Amino acid sequence: MGKRYHNFDLEERTYNFARSVSFLCKRIPLNVINSPYISQVIRSSNSCAANYIEANESCSKKDFIYRLRISRKETKETILHLRLIQANNKSFQDRISPLINEATELIKIFSTIINKSL
Repeated sequence: MGKRYHNFDLEERTYNFARSVSFLCKRIPLNVINSPYISQVIRSSNSCAANYIEANESCSKKDFIYRLRISRKETKETILHLRLIQANNKSFQDRISPLINEATELIKIFSTIINKSL
C-alpha cells in the first residue's frame, strides 16, 4: 500500500517526538520512582513512531488501521508516563507539558486517519 501521507511527514514527526522524549529522560534524575517511568515512556514513545512506520508499510487496509491503533494506544500510554514523571518532578513541568501537548495532537491525528480509513 505504500506511504499514504507524503505531504505531512508524520513519520518524521513521530520520530522527533520519540527523540524529544528520550532527550527529556536523560535529564530526569534516576531514582526508584523515576526509573520505571523513564523506561516505560521511552518504550511507548518509540513504539508510537515504530508502529506508524509499520502502518505505512502495511500490505492491507486492515493491517494499516491495526498499526495506527497501536500507535494511538502507545501514544496514550506515553502521556500517562509523562504525567507520572511530571507529578514526581515538578521542576520539569515546563519541559514535559509540550510533550504531552504533542502526544495529544498525535492521538487526534491518528484518530482522524483511522476514522477516514474505515
